[in-house]
Amino acid sequence: MSRILIADDSVTDLEYIKEILKETGHELITAMDGIEAEEKARTGDVDLIILDVIMPKKNGYQVCRDLKKDEKFKKIPIIMVTSKSQESDKFWGMRQGADEYITKPFEPIDLLLAVRKHLQ
Repeated sequence: MSRILIADDSVTDLEYIKEILKETGHELITAMDGIEAEEKARTGDVDLIILDVIMPKKNGYQVCRDLKKDEKFKKIPIIMVTSKSQESDKFWGMRQGADEYITKPFEPIDLLLAVRKHLQ
């Protein structure tokens, strides 16, 4: 069983993602802002991180960049799930080290397939 950190400042989106992933059998950890997300990632021994871009205190791009600078997190997949849908947004997400970029609204199967792909 893998540990997945989900970081999103929207309670609705956080619950939606948890609902999609609950049947997968993975342990789900949540964070409501960028600082909390980074702290939980560093102390939680996580296998995959799902990050919103627009979050208080520290945005998802910053969290992704700072985690990927750390050797421990170079191989931990990060999936950005965000409403920022411009090609330039995706470019910056991937540039900061994201392994996948999914725009909201999304189909549950898209998230499930991305999670499965990155946990193999």
